[in-house]
Amino acid sequence: MRAATHSGRPGRAGLRITDAPDPVPGPGEVKVRLRAAGLNHRDLFLMDARGAGERAFVPGSDGAGTVKSTGGGVTGIEEGDEVVINPTLNWERAAEVPAVPDILGGPTDGTLAEYVVIPAANAVRKPPHLMWPEAAALPLAGVTAYRALFTRGALRPGEHVLIPGIGGGVAVLALLMAKAAGAGVTVTSRGADKRARALELGADRAVDSGGDWSAELGEGSVDLAVDGVGPATFGQYPKTLRPGGRVVSYGATTGDEVRLPLRELFFPQHTLLGTSMGSAEEFARMLDFVARHGIRPVVDSTHPLAGTPQAYDLLAAGKQFGKIIITP
Repeated sequence: MRAATHSGRPGRAGLRITDAPDPVPGPGEVKVRLRAAGLNHRDLFLMDARGAGERAFVPGSDGAGTVKSTGGGVTGIEEGDEVVINPTLNWERAAEVPAVPDILGGPTDGTLAEYVVIPAANAVRKPPHLMWPEAAALPLAGVTAYRALFTRGALRPGEHVLIPGIGGGVAVLALLMAKAAGAGVTVTSRGADKRARALELGADRAVDSGGDWSAELGEGSVDLAVDGVGPATFGQYPKTLRPGGRVVSYGATTGDEVRLPLRELFFPQHTLLGTSMGSAEEFARMLDFVARHGIRPVVDSTHPLAGTPQAYDLLAAGKQFGKIIITP
């Protein structure tokens, strides 16, 4: 089969389109023919961290396609079924958080190929209203956004949600899910075009990330902030949150360290929470939520498998709005 493989050199320089072994499903596994696959910043981090002597592997955590064959002992799923792939491995229940979630596409071979083999439990029926690129845009970003908003953030209808750095897959899906749940949503971006696009998708307000949020929104007006940016914007939260407000952190695109005066945390009784990925239980709830509300993930662009290196260049530049999709 043809696949995007990484080896030889760290970073995107080690990515090639090559022939790779055609995978065979073992007991309890299924082989999926990929109709679409999604790119994530996680792929870039993994490629940057790999050494020159490591084995070639296929990156990619997001994907959707049709079941090609099944291994021994598999029931409830058969050849031809249309599925979306749950990329979180070996995490069944929301409350039973693993030390480090196992994720498809590193160290196991992932979705940037014609075929992928996964545990049968991770092949979940595709919501019928989604096109293939939309389905492939959903898994990692969708379960991350769902857990951040509802499991960790305990979002309630009528609350005010703040989503900084709109444009990435998680942020855009968090906007769509929060609006579907009856929340008011403010987004931020340094780009006027991204702010305008967010308003088209239903955001109530869109402000410049570099401005004074509390001045624009009103001091103490935000119930829940869903943050994947990190230190570039974290200092805005103490004044922006209402007393008892919550921040859920799911990423750190601008760095790992933030400065947070403790009195600005404990006097107003703010809550700071971390989250990453989500369980099979939450993945099923997320798909049901998406189907009930007719949510369609936003696709920035689609590219053939041969264009994967150039697609990663686009992701690294950070100019996209929604997900970048590969169509093997």
